[in-house]
Amino acid sequence: MTTFLLVLKIIAIVLVVFFVLTFTVYFFNLDMKLTAAIEPWLLKHYDKIDRDQHL
Repeated sequence: MTTFLLVLKIIAIVLVVFFVLTFTVYFFNLDMKLTAAIEPWLLKHYDKIDRDQHL
């Protein structure tokens, strides 16, 4: 029974930490800030790709 409670406690702690991390990313809009930071690299990469311009 004590191992079950220990496992349940660990799972609860992991879930709370995961929630805090995801809420922090959401609150400070960190996902879009990261995307804006790597956008020049992505544009540089995708501008090099040859495209078929025929319609």
